[in-house]
Amino acid sequence: MWRSGSSGGSDRFEYLQTLVTEFQDTDSDEAKEQVLANLANFAYDPKNVEYLRELQVTDLFLDMLTEENENFVEFGMGGLCNLSMDPESRDVVLQSDGIRLVTNCLSSQREETVLSAITTLMNLLTPTSHPQITDPAILQCMLRFSLSESPRLRNLATVFLQDSCSEEQVAQAQQQMEGQQTAVGIPLPKD
Repeated sequence: MWRSGSSGGSDRFEYLQTLVTEFQDTDSDEAKEQVLANLANFAYDPKNVEYLRELQVTDLFLDMLTEENENFVEFGMGGLCNLSMDPESRDVVLQSDGIRLVTNCLSSQREETVLSAITTLMNLLTPTSHPQITDPAILQCMLRFSLSESPRLRNLATVFLQDSCSEEQVAQAQQQMEGQQTAVGIPLPKD
């Protein structure tokens, strides 16, 4: 797709720029979904991260998290998940109220969106963000996900609980859950 040699990087940037422009210029939801899916896939390759940052694709993905269109949310969350492994992109997400936006995606009915949200939260962990990401409400959500029939969701939630917080935090969240007699607000996603 890209020419090799010294101009390869500029070709790559121009192609990604074309995608972003297409997303901004089209009125077709279907075309926007296709572009978002492509951008999310390109975000997986570290060679593209700097270009995507320059094109402010991180902000584009964040904007998608509040859309009504579930495909926009899923692809935006998937792209953020891929970009959140990069420290500079992670910082953009953290400075843009991203933890709240990502946390809201935990209530999605789509398992892929939820899995991407959990992974993104783990990628966003820093000493500064740790208290917000290990908030008791999020830990209770992960405890519920750890009981899911879906092996992917169950396993990822378990990894989150093991890697992101202390045993004491998990025990406190479990105690708080046991004290609640009403149904908890975040539903499990549908398969």
